[in-house]
Amino acid sequence: MFYKNPYYDASKKHHTIRGFRNLEPFAISKKDFVKWRKERKIHPPKAGYEKFIQDWFQPADFTVAQEGIWWLGHASSLIRINQKTILIDPVFSEYASPFNFIGPKRRTPCPTSVDQLPNIDFVVISHNHYDHLDYPTIKQLIKRFPDITFFVPLGLRKKLLKWGANQVTELDWWDSFTISDIKLTAVPAQHWSRRGLFDTNRSLWCGWMIEYPHYTIYFMGDSGYANIFNLIGQRFPNIDLALIPIGCYAPQWFMHKQHIDPRQSVQIFKQLNCKRAIAIHWGVFELADDALDEPPKFLQTLTEQELEHKQLFSLLKIGQHTTI
Repeated sequence: MFYKNPYYDASKKHHTIRGFRNLEPFAISKKDFVKWRKERKIHPPKAGYEKFIQDWFQPADFTVAQEGIWWLGHASSLIRINQKTILIDPVFSEYASPFNFIGPKRRTPCPTSVDQLPNIDFVVISHNHYDHLDYPTIKQLIKRFPDITFFVPLGLRKKLLKWGANQVTELDWWDSFTISDIKLTAVPAQHWSRRGLFDTNRSLWCGWMIEYPHYTIYFMGDSGYANIFNLIGQRFPNIDLALIPIGCYAPQWFMHKQHIDPRQSVQIFKQLNCKRAIAIHWGVFELADDALDEPPKFLQTLTEQELEHKQLFSLLKIGQHTTI
């Protein structure tokens, strides 16, 4: 049956009749996917998983009074600003998968549960991949916080309403919505979407710009390196804090169009002239061939070599809080 994109706008280059596309289009071929899966090798941390957890994990403490950010592992992050709490891409399940017994398994503990969270005002979703949009976590959030507002890219509102959400705001790239003096803007990313066999790119993917008086936070979501960062930098020249992915990039011949490596992370950090960055998208799920401990080591080397003050691009422990 022919599917027609209900959001289709011929004036927008990233819209197609059947869904969405990148401004620099790419496709993941079945041949390349099969080759990667055939050659794939999962590399454990050099000192083992237990030592990695000791070094990079701590339970989240939400009793801290200050505004700030908690990195909750992978892309999941919690932001407290302007007396509001925003939860981004929450995934608290054991598997990043449509099943609860198979798929990419959590290698480090989750630093919180939904029951342990503070009151959540807004939930922001970047795209529909299972390591960013987790059905069990969303269902628990809706049950505990029935009045939360979800912000999602085009194509996800219907799904969230079906899951029980009461308030869902859907945005296209460059669209904005202001609530409680917090302005959220969906910005482009170089990625793709799919949850089933027949829904590739039917929903949009994005990063998020979160602005409130005198401060701007950029959550990058998932993205390969592309010219979109020039566009983002032109529209948002004063980014105070960026949450930038550093992991899930190997092998680069297969992953580079959809994920960035630490070198590109630092490049984007400098290109956007960000005042500060926090590394995300690492340390939890083995979605690619880089070991869990490889991205932070790679980043530490780069920041020592290329940045004037290495603390400007921070590595947090899973569950750790940092002030804004």
